[in-house]
Amino acid sequence: MFKTIKAAIAACMLIAGLAAPSAAGAQTYLQCAPFARAFSGIQLFGAAASWWHQAIGKYGQGSAPRPGSVLVFKALSSMRSGHVATVTRVLSDRIIKVTHANWGGMKGRIENDVTVIDTSANNDWSAVRVWYAPIGSIGIKAYPTYGFIYSGARAVAGEVRALADRADDVLHPGQ
Repeated sequence: MFKTIKAAIAACMLIAGLAAPSAAGAQTYLQCAPFARAFSGIQLFGAAASWWHQAIGKYGQGSAPRPGSVLVFKALSSMRSGHVATVTRVLSDRIIKVTHANWGGMKGRIENDVTVIDTSANNDWSAVRVWYAPIGSIGIKAYPTYGFIYSGARAVAGEVRALADRADDVLHPGQ
């Protein structure tokens, strides 16, 4: 229970920090890992791709998406630190919605409830295609993933999601 409360407080602090303008009026640039940590309650640190191995023995892991779980993308030459995204909804066995930061054409920004499609041959979420805002559709590139890290903080994720929506509206009004 203390971990859940601690994660909720940390998430609120992050979101409050996002909503506060800087002295120079510059926008905050978000990275995926700190955002996913606050949004999901999963307390892992460092490069996104390293989360998979860090989670061993600390969190459950698997190939089935669950709301509140974090999808971990492998590092590539075009994505050297990997990527993490928090599952917000499971629509089918091959389609989910995620909320994440710093993806593609939305560099440094939060994207809420974007579509991710499992393109793996074995339906194990080892390769996915992700909604790409600049083209208004699912991207054409399939990205390799490790799978999902599970957290017991699903209730916190829902509350943090609402805070993230409000913070994004403050940072990017009318978008």
